Amino acid sequence: MTPTTSDKPMDLALSLAAEAAARGEAPVGAVIMEGDRVLAAEGNRMQALGDPTAHAEMLAIRTALKARGTGRLDGCDLYVTLEPCAMCAGAIAHVRLRRVYFAAEDTKAGAVENGVRLFEQPTCHHRPEVISGLSAGRAEAMLVDFFKKLRD
Repeated sequence: MTPTTSDKPMDLALSLAAEAAARGEAPVGAVIMEGDRVLAAEGNRMQALGDPTAHAEMLAIRTALKARGTGRLDGCDLYVTLEPCAMCAGAIAHVRLRRVYFAAEDTKAGAVENGVRLFEQPTCHHRPEVISGLSAGRAEAMLVDFFKKLRD
């Protein structure tokens, strides 16, 4: 199967990020695809669940694992609106996602192309293919707007 470069899964992730922002959550959305099938589509819910691990990626991984009925997501692709943090990157490696598409880079807490660069560490047991910058402008604008409103 060739990589999915369609904007449709990222469009869905961006829509979920907008919904998260409307709920007062940091605007991050994540979608896990198995071929053309959406296995999971989640937005951040840390505030709603009172759970600092309820990042969109973590919720999507849990949902996809349940839908698939396995402990792995090999052959699946993650679309997320923000570069995954160290926690999420670790989970991505553990479930063996094939590919990670992310929109906006996170120079402060990102762990894929910034920070610890988890997938480049010799101790990382699985390294997904990473494609960054897909719909980056839209994701960045949403994040900037959200955090500007918090400061106002």
